[in-house]
Amino acid sequence: MFSAYILFLVILFILLFNTVKIITEYERAVVFRLGRFVGLRGPGLIILIPGVEVMRRIDLRTVTMDIPSQDIITKDNVTLKVNGVVYFRVENAEKAVIAIENYLAATEQIAQTTLRSVVGQFELDQLLSQRDVINHRLQTIIDEQTEPWGIKVSTVEVKAIDLPIEMQRAMAKQAEAERNKRAKVISAEGEYEASKKLAEAAAILGQEPNAIVLRYLDTMKEISSGEGKSTTFFPLPIDLLNKLITGK
Repeated sequence: MFSAYILFLVILFILLFNTVKIITEYERAVVFRLGRFVGLRGPGLIILIPGVEVMRRIDLRTVTMDIPSQDIITKDNVTLKVNGVVYFRVENAEKAVIAIENYLAATEQIAQTTLRSVVGQFELDQLLSQRDVINHRLQTIIDEQTEPWGIKVSTVEVKAIDLPIEMQRAMAKQAEAERNKRAKVISAEGEYEASKKLAEAAAILGQEPNAIVLRYLDTMKEISSGEGKSTTFFPLPIDLLNKLITGK
């Protein structure tokens, strides 16, 4: 009698375990009755018919999936390694179960092949400078391919681009040459502006003969003044120098 009671409790526990399910807020239960899809249930407490209905839980939260590093040859024949990340979520739980065997594995494979295909269409300089364009194209292509599975791809980002050592050295030399070029251009522009100002100053001083004398005296003051300076000047009249040079 006691053993029969224990057996009854065990059977009752098994029936309750297979009948009553709790679905969290971020999940949905895809329910099948005798192998046929009958609907989505949850969140909260749901009841299944034991032996007749089965369910599959589907997580509706956004999934962050890393794209492993891929060996890629760019349009200008540069070999590099590129990895990325994909953000997606299940938008239609029914399709995610019925239309595809394993939507996580399928999305990962699509992301890898699309990354290799898209990045290979760009040159290295474009890949480094047009990251937003590449990310948008990746997101559009992957989203179109996963849409029949009920998957919505929200963002795709290229995370890292690993260049060969030789290419890194070449790019460093190019960047150094560009910096030297800009420095020379800036220096030349400074010399040009200074020459214009000197020409304007010379024109003004040429109009007033006494102005050059005042400028000369001011320059002597700047040179001779200051702590520890012992410079001595002997001013000579300019007219006297002219007479000595010309002999008149």
